[in-house]
Amino acid sequence: MRTFDTKHTILQSSKSNIIILSHLERMGSKSVEFRLARVLRDFVWDYLLQTTTMKSLLFLILASVLCFGFDLSIGISLLACFFIYLLTGGWRFAWVVIRTFPRDARALSYLIMIKLNMRWLMRTNGNLTTVFAKTVKRQPEKAAMLFENQTWTFRQVDEYSNAVANYFHDAGYRQGDVIAIFMETRPEFVCLWLGLAKIGVTGALINFNLRMEALVHCVKAADAKALIFGTELTQAMKDANGSFGRHMSIYCTGPRDPSLNGWASNLDPLIEMSLKHPPNAPVIKLNDKLFFIYTSGTTGLPKAAVITHGRFYYMSQGVHKMFSMRSSDVIYDTLPLYHSAGGILGVGQMIISGCTLVVKKKFSASKFWDDCVAYNCTVIQYIGEICRYLLAQPFRPTETQHQVRLAYGNGLRPQIWEQFVSRFGVKKIGEFYGATEGNANVLNMEGKMGAVGFTTRIAPALYPVTLIKVDKETGEPVRGRNGLCVHCQPGEPGELVGKIIKGDIIREFDGYSNQSATEKKVARDVFSKGDMAFLTGDVLVMDQFGYLYFRDRTGDTFRWKGENVSTAEVEAVISNIIKLKDAAVYGVEIPGMEGRAGMAAIVDKHHTVNLKALQRDLQKSLPPYARPIFIRLMEEVDTTGTFKLKKTELKKVGFNPALTGDKMFYLDSKIGEFTPLSKQSYNDICGGKIRF
Repeated sequence: MRTFDTKHTILQSSKSNIIILSHLERMGSKSVEFRLARVLRDFVWDYLLQTTTMKSLLFLILASVLCFGFDLSIGISLLACFFIYLLTGGWRFAWVVIRTFPRDARALSYLIMIKLNMRWLMRTNGNLTTVFAKTVKRQPEKAAMLFENQTWTFRQVDEYSNAVANYFHDAGYRQGDVIAIFMETRPEFVCLWLGLAKIGVTGALINFNLRMEALVHCVKAADAKALIFGTELTQAMKDANGSFGRHMSIYCTGPRDPSLNGWASNLDPLIEMSLKHPPNAPVIKLNDKLFFIYTSGTTGLPKAAVITHGRFYYMSQGVHKMFSMRSSDVIYDTLPLYHSAGGILGVGQMIISGCTLVVKKKFSASKFWDDCVAYNCTVIQYIGEICRYLLAQPFRPTETQHQVRLAYGNGLRPQIWEQFVSRFGVKKIGEFYGATEGNANVLNMEGKMGAVGFTTRIAPALYPVTLIKVDKETGEPVRGRNGLCVHCQPGEPGELVGKIIKGDIIREFDGYSNQSATEKKVARDVFSKGDMAFLTGDVLVMDQFGYLYFRDRTGDTFRWKGENVSTAEVEAVISNIIKLKDAAVYGVEIPGMEGRAGMAAIVDKHHTVNLKALQRDLQKSLPPYARPIFIRLMEEVDTTGTFKLKKTELKKVGFNPALTGDKMFYLDSKIGEFTPLSKQSYNDICGGKIRF
């Protein structure tokens, strides 16, 4: 605890002492002025510890003196310093302050508002389910979710989730237990995890594309005691059922399949018979686990990222406030609900803010704008590929007859940003960036074309998210002589990181169910000695005003078809299929397409790889988005000291057959097989004649 001198406020840093005269001598220690000055003093202290530029320091001195008062001699000296600062190039930073202060002040006000709401929830033992209960009380008969020809009111969602909670509580499940949910998109998916949350049971939201080993891994990684699956995924469950273990309880929901008798309990009649009133809930806190969302990383199979009640609230309210959404909005959500974009940033608008949510089983480019008109949608969610698919569609009248004023999501390419806005008449784009489990979340609330978000350059200590330099070969942070990470200047690409502050829900990193995986995403000594920061694994670049632009992904993960693909997982599958030790998987860019397509380089000295068999087995073992599009067969390859194939050169060559003598193949969607990649087919792919 720092002390406050009634005559002077003394701020001591490692380099200098700054004495600011105070006029609070006659004020009591309980006065509003005293408390305000103390908050300002602490802010100044934190800022000085974070800043590394003399320009920022001088600008802050002037602002502080103007706030606290000064005598003539000190004022003249400081004003002289300030003018020198301006004349020697400091006007650039002053211009940054003038340009970005309104933006930063607005974002700060929203951040403070959200933090105050979360503090109140913590003091009152509130959580996401208590917030939803208040939403239901305000508007019980309003439409909460629209799905196909169904309308679920807030009362119906509440009663269904209450029945889920009461059944599983009576069945013996208690706070801290985990139940996996494996089903395609429909309203019951949300009601299931919401009902489990009411009794403190954690849901594990499983990607419905997963099969076999990956499916079993996700269930076991969460240490689930039970699994609920939709009958539309019966075959996937049958293929993997023997691997779950005898002690796991399995439930099914949906149209009854007679073949399930004996090994899966039908959950629908059990819920129907359960009580619809609120369950006897334990004390559930804001930092308790809500559910797991799975994210691919460099460790191979998907990792179970922890989502707490507080993280769900913060993420949902962040986009709601900063994108100026309203409780009267009707949101069109075609994204899968097992992901954070659709399942948190979309569903959260319904649960917390009382918006109406339109959910779809799957995205349809031809029906998109027709649905928006039919459901009177005012807001849509997107990922970059959705925008491209919509632009590729022929003109239809409904694309200009809708009421959509806001589109929010991530991955909208700068090349099609303006075209998307002008063609479809969407007034505002709300682009954001953030890892499901991370604390380095940024938003572009002003519609700055191409930017994924921004960070303040005036007072970076208020929101400690920054870019650090990384070694291009190893991916490790570059450190200076003092042992701290080297921060990037505007125009310099670097990995985005967020400072971890224990006890602060917004700045916490809740990690994964696996502690080892959690440690790999944490860097130490980033901002100052002894601190910790979350590593996003993504390379961005910042302009002079703090706007951030996405560049690339680091490590062994790339994004394709809106999904994160773990190269280690795909490499393991390929090695098991072809019985070869040396295989490398990486992402390659295809002109005009979002993300990176998967490519596998396989060492095949004796020409024994059967590509037809490889493709057949890949279909059985991997979801569609993780299957390689390109294959490169190599007789020899350079390896690292740990015998891993060097991917840097492989990525440079990409799928261009003119740059190598190795045989290359691409997955021909018309015949479903790998076909030799010629110079002509390469040109056709780059020109958009061959699409994936």
